[in-house]
Amino acid sequence: MPLSDDLYDCLIVGGGPGGLTAAIYLCRFRRKVALVDKGHSRLALIPTSHNYPGFPEGVHGEDLLARLREQLARYEGEVTEGEVTSLDKSSEGFVAESSAGLIRARTILLATGIADGGMPMEGWRDAVGCGAVRLCPVCDGYDVMGRNVAVVSGQKNAVGHALFIRSFAEHVTLFDRERETPLTDAERERLKAAQIRHIDSPLVGATFNQDKSITLHTEDGENWGFDVLYPMLGETARSDLALALGAQVADCNELIVDHHQQTSVPGLFAVGDVVRGLNQISVANGQAAVAATAIHNALPARYA
Repeated sequence: MPLSDDLYDCLIVGGGPGGLTAAIYLCRFRRKVALVDKGHSRLALIPTSHNYPGFPEGVHGEDLLARLREQLARYEGEVTEGEVTSLDKSSEGFVAESSAGLIRARTILLATGIADGGMPMEGWRDAVGCGAVRLCPVCDGYDVMGRNVAVVSGQKNAVGHALFIRSFAEHVTLFDRERETPLTDAERERLKAAQIRHIDSPLVGATFNQDKSITLHTEDGENWGFDVLYPMLGETARSDLALALGAQVADCNELIVDHHQQTSVPGLFAVGDVVRGLNQISVANGQAAVAATAIHNALPARYA
């Protein structure tokens, strides 16, 4: 959709569940909204979500995005494909540079998500798409019961990740990647008590097989076969636009917001995985409702 030169009430950056939900709310509040989406929603990678309320049989990530877009269209809201490359303050609020041109807006809502710290693997997207590689044990740990699971983790909270997944799967093996210091005796005891196997030899590669299984390769020449791989290698929030405006961030550049989802920059709001907190679709939806309502209440009244 071509964007107008008019002043928008809100520019939403990111068309995942948080951004789309906020747009639906704001359109129903009769606000003028621009939504620019780069097309990198993490939700699109999910084969089936079974913990999203209201879908007893589960819902495909792409299907949920399509439903949200369809709902937005009912209120004359549209998604503009493109990228917002910079944000600046202005006398009216903000001005954004984007691949669709300059956009003027009273407020900004960032729903830009995170970038996963992935690992090199040919066929990565196919492996995620079929559930052989999983990115969120909170989302789908229940679905790996009875499976042989590998956890690849870096230095931070490797044992914690493995123990969490062990509450669902009987067979869990922990691999290290780029570990600077060995596990402590206490950590090894925790793994042993939970019957989690730990492989000391460093990981050097991974293969997604034709039968949709995963093989991990270690420095000692061993090959290890698994049904499911959780690469718990961290993530980085896509918060560059906010950082350039001086917004406060926590670990992994996640944005710090108040109880209205407003960042430390007045008029700049954020929802979803880019915000410090639990990364869940339902959380992003709730945050979007809070942010959209706060934005509406802060804007000049628009009477029927």
